[in-house]
Amino acid sequence: MKIQDARAVVTGGASGLGHTVASHLVSLGGKVVILDVQDGPGRAAAAALGPDAAFVRCDVTSEAEVTAAMEAAQTRMGGINLLVNCAGVIGAGRVLGKNGPMAGDFFTKVVHINLIGTFLCDKAAAALMQHNTPGEDGERGLLVHTSSVAAFEGQIGQAAYSATKAGLAGMTLPIARELARFGIRCISIAPGIFHTPMVDGMSAELQASLASQIPFPKRLGKPEEFARLVVAAFEIPMLNGETIRLDGAVRMQPQ
Repeated sequence: MKIQDARAVVTGGASGLGHTVASHLVSLGGKVVILDVQDGPGRAAAAALGPDAAFVRCDVTSEAEVTAAMEAAQTRMGGINLLVNCAGVIGAGRVLGKNGPMAGDFFTKVVHINLIGTFLCDKAAAALMQHNTPGEDGERGLLVHTSSVAAFEGQIGQAAYSATKAGLAGMTLPIARELARFGIRCISIAPGIFHTPMVDGMSAELQASLASQIPFPKRLGKPEEFARLVVAAFEIPMLNGETIRLDGAVRMQPQ
C-alpha cells in the first residue's frame, strides 16, 4: 500500500503522538479522520489540517460510539485501510500509595481506555477493512497499536499502565494471525521517552535527565519519528505481528 492511498483513522488524534501522525499522513497525501474525546481541540486539529482531515468525537471505551465513529469515518473517506490507536492515559499510581492501596476502579479505568479501547477500535475497523478491494499480496489494511517500553520495563508506579501496554503487545500476534486471511496486518510500536506535551510541562533539567538515559541518540524521541515508522509499516507488507521498540536502545530503570 502507498501512503498517498491511506484512509486512516487516528484515535487520540487531537494531541500528542496521534496529532503528529494525522498531520504527517495528510502532508503525504493521505486522508485522516481523528477520533478523540476532546471536542474543541479535535475539531481545531482537523480544521488546521485542511479538507483531507475530519473529526468525530468518540469515547473509545464505548463500543457503540466506536462502531458509529468507524462507520462515519468510512463514509467520510470512502473507506478505511489504516487504524492508528493513540488514545490512552498514563495512569500513574502506586499499588500501595501514601493514601492507601490503589483503588480497583482506577486500575480498571486505565485498562478500559488503553487496552479495551484499542481492542474495540481494532475490531470495528477490521470489520470494515475486510470488505476492501485487495491490493498487492491481497492486502486490505493495517492496525497499529501504541504500546510502550513500559510493557517490558515498567517502573514503580506504572503497574496499571504497564499492564495495558504489555496487553497491547501481547494481542498483536494473535490478531495478526487471525486477520491474515483477510489481508489485514497488525503491529505494535513501543516508544521510549518521547517529547510529547506531557514532557513540555517538565523542567529543562528533568528533560535533560531523561535524555541522558538514552544510549543513542542522546535526546528525547521526536513524535515525527513515530509517525514516520507508521508510514513505513503501512508501506512494508512484511511488517506484521511484531512489536517494534522505538527507543534509542533505552532500558528503563525501576524509577
